[in-house]
Amino acid sequence: MAVERLSQFYGLMHATVPVRRVLTEEILASRTPSAGAVARLRETLEALEAIPEEPAGRRLTLEEGRPIHVDLGYEIGELKKDLVYLDQGEEALLDDLSRRDDGFGEGLQAVAEALGSTVFQTFVTDRDGTINNYCGRYASSVQSVYNAVFLTRFARARARQSVILTSAPLDDVGLADMAVTPPGAFTCTGSKGREYFDRQRQRRQHPIESAQQKKLDAFNHRLDDLLTKPRHKVFTLIGSGLQHKFGQTTIARQDIAGSISGERSEGFGEEVRQLVRSVDPGNVFFRIEDTGLDIEVLLTVEDAEGEAGRDFDKGDGVRFLNADLRLEMDRGPCLICGDTGSDVPMLQASLALAPETTAIFVTRSGELSQRVRALLPEAVFVGTPDTLVAALNAVARGA
Repeated sequence: MAVERLSQFYGLMHATVPVRRVLTEEILASRTPSAGAVARLRETLEALEAIPEEPAGRRLTLEEGRPIHVDLGYEIGELKKDLVYLDQGEEALLDDLSRRDDGFGEGLQAVAEALGSTVFQTFVTDRDGTINNYCGRYASSVQSVYNAVFLTRFARARARQSVILTSAPLDDVGLADMAVTPPGAFTCTGSKGREYFDRQRQRRQHPIESAQQKKLDAFNHRLDDLLTKPRHKVFTLIGSGLQHKFGQTTIARQDIAGSISGERSEGFGEEVRQLVRSVDPGNVFFRIEDTGLDIEVLLTVEDAEGEAGRDFDKGDGVRFLNADLRLEMDRGPCLICGDTGSDVPMLQASLALAPETTAIFVTRSGELSQRVRALLPEAVFVGTPDTLVAALNAVARGA
């Protein structure tokens, strides 16, 4: 299959989700992986590698025919690792992963020593950058088979309840759509823990005041109208794209490959900010974060003194989920995993609920390491998501 348009690429990647789910279930059940399913992944890899490669990235076209260059490092890399795993076995994959991270062996040992034989009351982890490698586009960041197998083994062997807590949407091109772990292995939560699916696949949500929801709905409606303009359609297709989360909206204005000119990106960003001002002229309901790649429009929440002005963070998510899911984190011990400063509130919330908390962060940042150690001096740090996931798998297999 020749992949020429960006939409074809997304369709191809989404088609790997059910294939990878079948393969994950087969491996966890100690069955031989389906040859047909493995062949589908190999065909997908071949199709991606056949996309013309230029200095700016792989060349695809948008629906209107304009070219766009995309970095497919994640998609191609994860398919290659899956095929090593499926064709040659776990040891071959671990050898491959060790060659990608000089600290792989040390990371495995550090995690093993930190976790010991503990069975955790609750395991709460961020996704991207923590247990999943970063991808340039959330809509194609499909979980790989080896990753799903390794994480499920740990969740089943060493945690009573396991939660993936991410700032991404829950569904409609969100976490639940990208995951290939078996049902029940993890509770998938989106929007910083503001929403999740329970075991009956019913959506549960942290309450939002009606006045706030009306403001967010009004902004989303006007943003959707803005994005129907042909010149703005591209912003729904690059990077994070458009993500209507619960209590928050994200729209990309650039991607990591710099596909959009600086002038065009800044101009679109200003249009979005003008929309926010028009809906919330008093600057009461929204706060804006501009990462340079994404514009985040967030509903404010009250602080401990009842004053509005801050956004809902992952610590709020942990507290909501602990109560609503009946995690009983106070019965401890708990395990928290993250990779950025936005994950630190998860650790703070867990320590308040369960002093017997263990933390593993994926980072090479000295500043973040200091922040985490200030809360938990015995926290462990590893260099890559693959190192963490392989370490969790090793701990589970030694259980």
